[in-house]
This record gives sequence, structure tokens and C-alpha cells, in this order.
Amino acid sequence: MKITENSVVTLHFTVSTTDGTQIDSSRNGEPMVVLHGSHYLIKGLEDALDGREKGDTFELNVEPENAYGERHDALVQMVPKTMFEGMDVEVGMTFRATTDEGEQSVMIIDQTDDEIVVDGNHPLAGIPLHFDVEILDVRDATEDEIAHGHAHAGGSCGHQH
Repeated sequence: MKITENSVVTLHFTVSTTDGTQIDSSRNGEPMVVLHGSHYLIKGLEDALDGREKGDTFELNVEPENAYGERHDALVQMVPKTMFEGMDVEVGMTFRATTDEGEQSVMIIDQTDDEIVVDGNHPLAGIPLHFDVEILDVRDATEDEIAHGHAHAGGSCGHQH
């Protein structure tokens, strides 16, 4: 069976930077199970799965525009430390912030006595990625999976809709 929209795909993957630094892998744990076409995966990887079958293995380089996007300097901002009154903030912390464009994930990347520097870019923005993928299984999605927009492991998705 070929992977098409609304296929449930079970796969193992390793993702690295193009210089070989491993970022994540499923190979030492449970494989990833995704509903193809749900946009759960980055565009470059999802596009590369189209038409593949159980047993296929492949490697793929994905440029930032088809991964987590380019970095935008405007998303790095200095904000007054008083905005974090009562909080013990540290470099590396992430949280949801309310912006003029709505909710956004930000990471604290620096701090001074008076200001906190936050970065609204995804941590992998601007980084070309390399994937090593093995497709373990492909099946048709159930009506519930299609309606819910994600694959259900073991016949249930584990939460209420």
C-alpha cells in the first residue's frame, strides 16, 4: 500500500543537522505513528513520504523553508524584567507569551539586571535538517482518525474530542 493522504504511517526516524549532530530519533523507543496529510510533520518530510511503502528506507535533506522556517531577527526582543515579577527566570526556559499576533512560544536566551531577551523563533529555525527514515507500516486511517485529524494508537486516541 502506497502512502497517500489519510494513510496512517508508522515509521522510525533520525533527524540531524547536516553536519551530523543528532537532534532526535525514535530508534531507541517507540516508532512514530502519524496521519499522513494532517500536517503533524514538517512539510519537507511529509512531502517525501508521498507514494512510499512499507519497508522503504530513505535519507532526505530538508531546507529551513520546508522545515521550521527561516530565523527572523524581529522575533528576538528585549523586555523589561518587571514583566516577570515574582518569577525565577533562567536562560533556556520556554513559555507561552501573548503578542499582538496571538499566543506564541518564546525562549529566554539572555538576561541582564534590567531586561530579559526572548526569542520567538523555533529553536530549529534556519537550520537545514537531515532525515534517515524507515517506513514500518502503512494502513488506511479509520473514519474516527480522519475526523480527529490524527492517528489513534491501539484503537483509541486517549483523550476526549
